[in-house]
Amino acid sequence: MDLLTDAPLAITLAVLALVDGLSIGTLLIPVFLLLAPRLRGSRVLLYLVTIAVFYLLVGILFMLGLVNLVDVAQSFLSSTTGLWIRLLLGAGLLVVAFAMPTNEQAKKKREAAAAERVASAARGGALPDAAAGAADASDATPAAVDPAPGGRIARWRDRLLADGTSPLTVMAVALGAGLIEVATMLPYLVAMGMLAEAELSMPLRFGALAGYCLLMIAPALVLLVLRIVAAPLVKAPLERLAAWLERTASENTAWIVGIVGFILARSAASELGLFEQFL
Repeated sequence: MDLLTDAPLAITLAVLALVDGLSIGTLLIPVFLLLAPRLRGSRVLLYLVTIAVFYLLVGILFMLGLVNLVDVAQSFLSSTTGLWIRLLLGAGLLVVAFAMPTNEQAKKKREAAAAERVASAARGGALPDAAAGAADASDATPAAVDPAPGGRIARWRDRLLADGTSPLTVMAVALGAGLIEVATMLPYLVAMGMLAEAELSMPLRFGALAGYCLLMIAPALVLLVLRIVAAPLVKAPLERLAAWLERTASENTAWIVGIVGFILARSAASELGLFEQFL
């Protein structure tokens, strides 16, 4: 029961799991599936179970291979040099999080580049009408481009949820999303390292890992239940949530990187005794 009595570890793992639950594979794709006009709850549930089992198996393999590595490297990681490396890594991730461009910044850069192209064409002797036409075309491009991919994605979703589609296809999509994201899911990797280092028995580690993976898909499971039992009430919020996730993808990534950086830096600073020195 060490995990239950070690509140900081349990709380940290829960926070990391919920952050992982905001990723594309664990929330954005499920929300998009939930927006289908003809909901197939069993398919969405199969997707969520598959991606959770995928992360569970990856975590088991990760911990089985990492335990010996941690035992060998424990002295270095606990040394002053190792702690300073962890502190600098965490601080670096925080800097990256603050420096990452947001979607709004990227949009402004695209608009500025389009305006510069129009200005260059005008300075080069292009006709005003042509320049105006180019500006109109550049302004219309996002609007013209967005529906096409959206339509293709919607058709792909409908085919995925169709009666004739094999459940193996749904599982393949979940596995593909997991494979693409697993290397970039920093909270998951940090959590696996924390579990491998914790003084817990192997069965308890695996149990904590299973709880972590379940908590990862909990937000999507809640939305699935609400979509089934209260479809008219949650459809509009789901549409707004999907639009928000797409619109704030860069910001969400920055938050994830920042949270991981903060956890790493805080842990190292605490072990180095920096808080006692400066506070």
